[in-house]
Amino acid sequence: MTTLVRREGELRHVREALARHRLVSLTGVGGVGKSRLALRAARQAAPRYPDGVWWVDLAPLRDEGLLLATVSDAVDFADHTPRMQVAALCEWLADKRLLLVLDSCEHLVDACRGLVGDLLTAAPGLTVLVTSRQPLGADCEQLVEVEPLAVEGDSDALALFVERAAVAVPGFTLADPRLAAAATGICRRLDGIPLALELADAQLKHTSVEQLAGLLDAHFESLSPAEWAATPRHRTLRTAIGWSHELCEPLERLLWARLSTFRAAFDEPSARDVCAGGPLDGDGVRRALAGLVAKSVVKREGTRYRMLGAIQDYGRMWLEELGEGPSVAARHAAHFLTLAHRADAGWLGPAQVAWYQRVADVHIDLCAALEHLLVTDPARALELAGLTGFYWSCCGHLHEARSYLERALALPQEPGPARTRALWALGIALLLQGEHRAASELGQQCTLAARHGGDPEATFAAAYLVGLTHLMEGRPLAAYTLAEHVLDAAPDSPFASASRLRCHLVQVFALTALGKLSEARSQALELRAGCLRLDEWWTRSYTDYQLSLIALFQDRPDEAAVHARAMLAEKQQLGDSFGIALGLDLLAAAVAAQGDGERAAMVYGTGQAYWRNVGHPQRGTPELRAVREECEARSRAAIGDLAYAQALGRGAAGSPKAALARALEGGDPPSG
Repeated sequence: MTTLVRREGELRHVREALARHRLVSLTGVGGVGKSRLALRAARQAAPRYPDGVWWVDLAPLRDEGLLLATVSDAVDFADHTPRMQVAALCEWLADKRLLLVLDSCEHLVDACRGLVGDLLTAAPGLTVLVTSRQPLGADCEQLVEVEPLAVEGDSDALALFVERAAVAVPGFTLADPRLAAAATGICRRLDGIPLALELADAQLKHTSVEQLAGLLDAHFESLSPAEWAATPRHRTLRTAIGWSHELCEPLERLLWARLSTFRAAFDEPSARDVCAGGPLDGDGVRRALAGLVAKSVVKREGTRYRMLGAIQDYGRMWLEELGEGPSVAARHAAHFLTLAHRADAGWLGPAQVAWYQRVADVHIDLCAALEHLLVTDPARALELAGLTGFYWSCCGHLHEARSYLERALALPQEPGPARTRALWALGIALLLQGEHRAASELGQQCTLAARHGGDPEATFAAAYLVGLTHLMEGRPLAAYTLAEHVLDAAPDSPFASASRLRCHLVQVFALTALGKLSEARSQALELRAGCLRLDEWWTRSYTDYQLSLIALFQDRPDEAAVHARAMLAEKQQLGDSFGIALGLDLLAAAVAAQGDGERAAMVYGTGQAYWRNVGHPQRGTPELRAVREECEARSRAAIGDLAYAQALGRGAAGSPKAALARALEGGDPPSG
């Protein structure tokens, strides 16, 4: 974010409001600086909130469908239960003291008002800071009107204009009185609205301050009576954006309109794929994008780009005026379907972690693509839901995965690989939500579909789902027999495909549960070595999980701790909170077996914090229950009940991520 200029009085006002009220709303016209002010105020208020300050960007949402999921994701709550999302979030927040910032609520006022009311009722330690062009209308809402910068006297608007101008034109000053007078006129003409001033400043790369003032005067004087009749400050921003639009080259204006289809940040290859067409070819997209960045229409963030909400709204209006909305939405959906195919193809290989991150980064655009396809092309919607379902289930987006899969499967569809894949992905999501019977039924449907379709990969996938369900229900022999049957029928390397590899993993889990520890260890080490060669992380994390568990059962706590820490580091890379919770339980047990009862209790407490973050009591395969009980018994025996309770509380307090970092300290990585 750029600097905040001349807002000390407003900052003080917001701080005082947050100290006295639980719901504070910063209101004002678009572009006035509400988000920047909220960000600075939130940073200053952070020491008062032991459970943190959490920022929720609602601008990318076009409707309320993903509101709850977006808020949950922003506060690191990855609910793994089938409960109503709002009930789960309320329960998780109930005992916390935190500040929740909901940024850009104006298009979701009714939904935000209802959600905020539920959260404030359930969580007495919660404070909510809102930015919106209009109030939520809640009974307890304290309004803080954010005004444009002063344009008279010691002009705050002029101070901002000069600072931003120096970015566009290094060394820029207003030493010449004529320049100062022209700049003051620009600030008055733009009503001191920061975004309008920044758009004007961007033009100084190509024109002088005096010329800029003349252009602005001419533009405003050309407005029609209907345009002048609009609310003055809303009119000013809209006119400033429109003026910037007019100053763009024709192909830049076309790209501006088409880019508005993206919901969140995008990279240049995605912009080319979605926005090229007609007079705008791929190289033209690159040049036009650079032009929009130079004019401050698009903000560059590393290798990615983003449009501010008001500017994106203007582009969306022009996209509809051009009649291109449906066609660009179709290209957007096709692009993200292709991306999902590439992610699936790259899952078993060195780019696996990068694909997990990419899928997470474009989550809101994948949802938008699914929404479009559910209406326009159900077959491709089913395809996309099936491809993204496993990624989303592994990264905590279980509710979205389940919802989109169920909606896609409910549409009339012919049997085929895409439908079988979607059934499988839904089964994985239901299993992780604890609905074992429903997951088992879907596994049987996948098995029949794979058999009728003669698809070996679908057979392996179905066996993994059914076998994993057997394991979760305490039937390891059934899991092992099933995995052995499908693998023996098509002998090949474990790494011949992702589905085959998962079946081998089921075998390792089953052997451990059956007490065949040496055989399980040998197979786990073999799988782990192959994962290291491929730089594959997901399977490697679960082989480390099994190797840690086996080492505990064989009374090798040092080795168990090393593999547990390795698993945790791998799960961090994938963003898997459920896996981190499992790994912390194992690490606590290993530390307890090493004789350090206090540290074991602290790690165990951190694990409980992560279990709360996924909305579950502690879960996992049944043999983990005895490991947890032994950990607690050893720790209590070593330090006593009171010290154990205190250490457990310290581990669970504060930021789970910081506590995880402490738990990962020490220990060498396992050898290959």
